[in-house]
Amino acid sequence: MQNEGLQLRQPLFPFFEEMRMRRRQRGLQFYRKKKKISASAVREAFSWIVLLALAVFLAFVLIWSVGLRTSVIGVSMEPGLTNGQGILVNRLVYRFFSPKQGDVIVFLPHGNQNAQYYVKRVVAGPGQTVQIKDGVLYVDGKAYGEETLDLIASAGIAENEITLSRDEYFVLGDNCNNSEDSRSANIGPVAKNTIVGKAWFHFGNESEGWGLIH
Repeated sequence: MQNEGLQLRQPLFPFFEEMRMRRRQRGLQFYRKKKKISASAVREAFSWIVLLALAVFLAFVLIWSVGLRTSVIGVSMEPGLTNGQGILVNRLVYRFFSPKQGDVIVFLPHGNQNAQYYVKRVVAGPGQTVQIKDGVLYVDGKAYGEETLDLIASAGIAENEITLSRDEYFVLGDNCNNSEDSRSANIGPVAKNTIVGKAWFHFGNESEGWGLIH
């Protein structure tokens, strides 16, 4: 009888052993699959990090190859730009496009390479007329900047109407009563070939952080 019992139980052992081996194999396959997915995710994340670093590097090279870093000197562009504040200048844009009314430009007066960089805002361009009467700037006979400019104490050479010739621009400082600009005889209208570029980005100062120049 004992032998018969052993004979009945013996066929069950291979079955359980086979089931155990199958579970083990499934577990091993799951582990391998999970490990494979994790490695792929790591490689993908690494590739994104490399691409991001490359993009930052290319942007840095582009800025420093076609751009210029300089600083604002004086208070003529307050409150937007303050004395000593660093700015980035796009030296490429005006090779393809002309300055527009409202652009903040950087130029060398009369192209003098030994002069400091001037940072001013374009208020009029080629072919337009400019005149300052009773503290108000008129461009083509219409009042300009009444909401943003204070009454202008000194008209300078713009006391009489000026017609800008080809590639000439009339510029003012935003803080016009503390600014040496196109009203001054030693500055006058700015020729396009003396413009270094467009001021487009400012670094932080005591009151605000980095940002675009408007």
